[in-house]
Amino acid sequence: MTMKKLLLFALLFCAMGTSTLFAQNKEEGSLLDQLGEEKTTDKVTNGFKSPRVINSHSMEMLAPATMDFRILHRFGRISDGFYNLFGLDNATMRMGFDFGITKNLMAGIGRSTSKKEMDAFVKYRLLWQSEGEKNMPFSLVWVSGVTRNGLKSPFDNAEIPVTFSNRLSYYHAVIIGRKFSDNFTLQLEPTMVHRNIVESQQIPNNLYALGVGGRYKFTKRMALTWDYSYILNSVPGRNSSHNPLSIGLDIETGGHVFQLHFSNAVGMNERAYISDENGNWADGQIQFGFNLSRVFQLKKKSLE
Repeated sequence: MTMKKLLLFALLFCAMGTSTLFAQNKEEGSLLDQLGEEKTTDKVTNGFKSPRVINSHSMEMLAPATMDFRILHRFGRISDGFYNLFGLDNATMRMGFDFGITKNLMAGIGRSTSKKEMDAFVKYRLLWQSEGEKNMPFSLVWVSGVTRNGLKSPFDNAEIPVTFSNRLSYYHAVIIGRKFSDNFTLQLEPTMVHRNIVESQQIPNNLYALGVGGRYKFTKRMALTWDYSYILNSVPGRNSSHNPLSIGLDIETGGHVFQLHFSNAVGMNERAYISDENGNWADGQIQFGFNLSRVFQLKKKSLE
């Protein structure tokens, strides 16, 4: 083979290799482009910084294997005046322990000084607001709970027998919530409260309410929160001004959320703030209070 033929063969080999390498690079680039365009689903989180707004449940859930220790403290009415230091001489509280079981399931128990009530609930997320490949415009959460009146004489009517069943009340609620932006979240909460026994035939065993809760974050660690429940079926001696309304300020401080608030409701569970008589904001029948939430990790996170 002459030198010219060898040179020609080498040039053809190099050209073929360059062409093959170019084709491979083009194919790999095409595959990388396709991988880059793969859509993912992003779950929307932190609509609220706590599983509760103020009184009511929020659309947020606890992470699995976590416990939220909560202290809800509410002083007496501001309208009591200087003699009772505008309510600071009197106080009610609820202490609770909430547990994250799975990413969509949590449960909790609590004890209130008001009527010495014990309460428990189960909360399940049916839909999770998300964006991307799977777009879900809102979150949907179901809550069911039970309360037990622990007073020695729980009824004003002495003719009502004091039995375990008569002490019980139940509630069911559906939370429909959406985080509209990094700063603003809003939710609706249709709720039913059932009391096994009531003290007169004029008072319904079942109460129906439509709750509204919201959060507006105005700094990195501070947010305005509120919740309100409108009682749909009338109760004797009660009017719309006595529907429970609470307004609070959330302050994130490290591992816990500290909340200052004003409310016309004394009770701090659904049975209490929906069925009990609440104060009138216009007459200053409101209480100052605070909620403290501290989350503990019960199980070490696995390293991935």
